[in-house]
Amino acid sequence: MADVAIIVPTLRRPESLERALRSLFQQTGVADRVSGIVVVDNDPVGSARALTDALSPSSPWPLIYQHAPTPGVATARNAGLSATAAPLIAFLDDDEAAEPAWLAALLKAQEETGADAVFGPITGRAPDAEPWLKDWLERFFGRDGPERTGLIAEPYGCGNSLMLRSTALPGAAPFNVAADEAGGEDDALFAALAARGGRFGWAADARVEEFAPAHRATLKYALARAFAYGQGPSQTAAAAKDWPGVGRWMLIGAAQTVVWGAAAAVLTLMARSSRAGMYDRTARGLGKVFWMRGFEPHFYGARELARLDAA
Repeated sequence: MADVAIIVPTLRRPESLERALRSLFQQTGVADRVSGIVVVDNDPVGSARALTDALSPSSPWPLIYQHAPTPGVATARNAGLSATAAPLIAFLDDDEAAEPAWLAALLKAQEETGADAVFGPITGRAPDAEPWLKDWLERFFGRDGPERTGLIAEPYGCGNSLMLRSTALPGAAPFNVAADEAGGEDDALFAALAARGGRFGWAADARVEEFAPAHRATLKYALARAFAYGQGPSQTAAAAKDWPGVGRWMLIGAAQTVVWGAAAAVLTLMARSSRAGMYDRTARGLGKVFWMRGFEPHFYGARELARLDAA
């Protein structure tokens, strides 16, 4: 039975999108499982339609074009879900490329663990980064996990994931569109899943590569992302009205800011490349403290579209 759909949101990255789609066309061991690949074009002018149409004859499964003209990461994911009725949903971002056994490994891990959401490892690539930042940035954009497939306590992000629709993606629009520009739509989704008793799994062999474009392979961009990641625990606690939890995360963040900030200052004076990692930890600490509305960085939606227009 064809029971899994792959959703690929995209916004004006034709070269990256083509790389992602061609990697999906080469998936092995899943010929009878895939109902279709949904390309969600988040560009108001529909710029990905021509490429999707051109690649459609090369796809072993239906290549479905879905236009989501309001830019936003949560809106795009919801639009992808509206284009398929498949009970299993795999997500691949348009800056990722999957290894040939990727989907088969995700499906096997879900079957073995019974998890509601399964995640796989990511190898980060930052070819345009400054030499002293390259190793750290590739770790930053990458994702490591356990050596073996199994259940895990904490979830990861939507990129490189497989979800059971009935439990992990309830309703017509499970992703909160309030996160369209800042991201974090998956944090709220998985916090709600955990509260319902959902389980998370790790597929050790479901590897993808993630390619950071030049404008993201910078210290400024990565630290803004680190700050946003740091905001996640405090914002999740606030959304649940767990005010003692918010206070605890803020205290943790303040301590991290002091400790890692001091370490970053020393390493900066010594001109060590390892200072980037300390900047990262300090930014995450600050995010836990300054989690309130108005402090969120904006990476997607209208802000990203304006950057692309300016370029």
